[in-house]
Amino acid sequence: MHLNVLKLDSELPSPNRAHPTDAGLDLYARFPVRLEPGEHATVDTGVAVAIPDGHAGLVLPRSGLARRYGVGLANAPGLIDAGYRGEIRVVLINHGRERCSIARGDRIAQLVIVPIVLPVPRIVDRLDETERGADGFGSSGR
Repeated sequence: MHLNVLKLDSELPSPNRAHPTDAGLDLYARFPVRLEPGEHATVDTGVAVAIPDGHAGLVLPRSGLARRYGVGLANAPGLIDAGYRGEIRVVLINHGRERCSIARGDRIAQLVIVPIVLPVPRIVDRLDETERGADGFGSSGR
């Protein structure tokens, strides 16, 4: 399978894997941004992609940014549908205690392509019974 990538900024690296078997393709900041503690910002990546039908793109945080600065994604994971052809933009948020500066060309997120199932919603009068039933948050823990 191939992922068609349109580079909107020829000077930035193309999405790539640090290691051949890594799941995520690194995405890079198109413009510098400074995030104060508690702030979020939308950061362009300089690329658009054509997600194949039957797949979705998940934009995930980078563990290095989280570990070093407490920076993650405000909407993790971000979802890219197969029909979207615009620039990938990442909403970074600073959960840390210090200002974080992102330079142009810094790795800011990862793109993972996953297969999806597209069920057709069907309205029913009731759902089948299970052992868990309607027990919610924390109900499966001890």
